Amino acid sequence: MTDTRIPVTVLTGYLGAGKTTLLNRILTEDHGKRYAVIVNEFGEIGIDNDLVVGADEDVFEMNNGCVCCTVRGDLIRVVAGLMKRQKPGAPAFDAIIVETTGLADPGPVAQTFFVDEDVKAKTTLDSVTALVDAKHVMARLDDSKEAREQVAFADRIILNKTDLATEAELVAVEQRLRKLNPLAPIIRAERADVPLDQVLGLHGFDLERILDIHPEFANSVSGPAHGEAGHVHDEHCGHDHHDHGHDHDHDPGPRGHDHGDDIKGISLSLDRPMNGVRFTAWLDKLLGEKGQDILRAKGIINVEGEDKRLVFQAVHMILEGDLQREWKPTERRWSRAVFIGRDLDEAAIRAGFEDCAA
Repeated sequence: MTDTRIPVTVLTGYLGAGKTTLLNRILTEDHGKRYAVIVNEFGEIGIDNDLVVGADEDVFEMNNGCVCCTVRGDLIRVVAGLMKRQKPGAPAFDAIIVETTGLADPGPVAQTFFVDEDVKAKTTLDSVTALVDAKHVMARLDDSKEAREQVAFADRIILNKTDLATEAELVAVEQRLRKLNPLAPIIRAERADVPLDQVLGLHGFDLERILDIHPEFANSVSGPAHGEAGHVHDEHCGHDHHDHGHDHDHDPGPRGHDHGDDIKGISLSLDRPMNGVRFTAWLDKLLGEKGQDILRAKGIINVEGEDKRLVFQAVHMILEGDLQREWKPTERRWSRAVFIGRDLDEAAIRAGFEDCAA
């Protein structure tokens, strides 16, 4: 059964990183697709009147078939409004792009697409993409908790304005970005000129296609090729969307220039099979106690006595996980997980993970 839900890309990035340039390209280029762009203010986009076909109060239609609308208030309401523009028998749009303001934490935006049942039935969160400015990102990461969180949260990072930095500077920036987020591939760009298929339709949030980017994962086999088994959302491993009700606004403050970032990624792996009940209990407890500090978590677990891979991911306290496709005969059966978060106790998390061995 084909998935008819519309993929959603959440686009983040600090002020001046190049989001507006990228969005203007999506809204005006002749790419033959129908995209909907949701922004906070039209003023930031600077829509050229020659390109606008028709406008009602909240939605501008562009002459390349795309539309642009503002979030006034509730994101869920805006998405529902876009869905009403659907033509019979066809999805309303090829994709929806939600731009967060330069200071926004992408977490609550991403959670919208997990939590609201109507939104979930019609859309699927495709990925969170962060734009960063190659020349200024180091200073931003030093002084801004939001900038660090945006990088840590991303499924993909576009390192923009590479023409303004030296190769040595770019390598240093990439090393720091990887420490903050070992999961997200980094794409270099000038003037936000990135092929749109590198931004949209990535399946970065798709549990079947967890990107095994980290060096420790180099020998692993990632999820099935496009078109193989899709989502299985009924067959849960005993839990669905846990929201343990914490706020997440404590700020460890800047750490000077030693780049002792408060955020880091922890990669774990284990060759022995896991006890499924023990692992689930440990993960629930960890997210319950530290969920406000865990920005993202992803993993593929080899459960003892189970032919299918247990795949999970979490956004703060909201956890999704289920048993997915069977292990292939040629595949290395092992467990691996990545936790990205603030002030995490790596030794304790590692010990807890390894204690779940069967």
